[in-house]
Amino acid sequence: MSGVQTVTVGPGEGDQRLDRWLKRRFPQLTQGRIEKGCRKGEIRVDGGRVKSSTRLEEGQSVRIPPLPDDSAPPPPPQPKVSAADAKLIRDAVIWKDDHIIALNKPPGLATQGGSGQTRHVDGLAEALRFGAEEKPRLVHRLDKDTSGVLLLARSRSIAAALTAAIRHKATRKIYWALVAGVPTPYLGEIRYGLVKAPGHGRHGEGEKMIAVHPRDVDRTDGAKRAHTLYATLYRVASRASWVAMEPITGRTHQLRAHMAEIGHPIVGDGKYGGSGQENLGDGWGAQLGGIISKKLHLHARSMAFKHPVTGKEITVTAPLPEHMAQTWETFGWTEDLAEGDPFEGLV
Repeated sequence: MSGVQTVTVGPGEGDQRLDRWLKRRFPQLTQGRIEKGCRKGEIRVDGGRVKSSTRLEEGQSVRIPPLPDDSAPPPPPQPKVSAADAKLIRDAVIWKDDHIIALNKPPGLATQGGSGQTRHVDGLAEALRFGAEEKPRLVHRLDKDTSGVLLLARSRSIAAALTAAIRHKATRKIYWALVAGVPTPYLGEIRYGLVKAPGHGRHGEGEKMIAVHPRDVDRTDGAKRAHTLYATLYRVASRASWVAMEPITGRTHQLRAHMAEIGHPIVGDGKYGGSGQENLGDGWGAQLGGIISKKLHLHARSMAFKHPVTGKEITVTAPLPEHMAQTWETFGWTEDLAEGDPFEGLV
């Protein structure tokens, strides 16, 4: 056993929970021992009692009680990333520097674990260290079936800066989608609020959002305001359209729920567009049939942000996934047809 010691929170170690800081410094500590040490006042920060969830700041002094020897049984090893998965996630890198990694997330790969998801970007990020001491951190999410630009931060401070930029709407994200029918007007905005549908589990709606008219948002329990810009770029008669969208807010399933609410669900969206309905040109039904893929046609095309370190304006652009590229080829569309910002002057 070691004796009592006092350790100073070093540069780059601030803004994290006490228990996580302790586990990084002293891997032999279990969560139970940390909780007990906090309850008994054996673990203190700047002389005061704390909880395991207390957030530390650089320069604070942490009192550490006598610790078990390093010879204590080590924590169970983390599952390793297979060679195939490591290649998949590294091949998804479309831009990186010493501070940030940008992926073109493949469709079908979850961003984080949960709801039975054991294979996800957060876990595979172990293969994206590229010599760094820690794996990169997620700073935002994409739905499992949505492809496109996903940013990861290579340090805690960069993660905090990017998260703050996203929260304060200092970043811009433009999505491309194929939708049923032709939205009119061609350039418009959607302001329906969103509220989580009641019921979960086997007999409930699961994670699904219901649109709420703007005038009813304030009197609907749990509803949040949501705002989407859209631009109809090209169309196939009255059956389908290539649409660009910019979410001004960032609600769960916002783009999918908003397009469905105005009668133009995203092609391949079984949750909001009715997977059993074939679109006959009236705008409803999320399947076009024929050789058009039944996968979700929603892609995070680009993300623009100010680099937290260099201050430069960065725009990362992600090529279409295979199933959308095939659809675009079928309709005779090419990605360069939509060069430029369809929302210039609106934001």
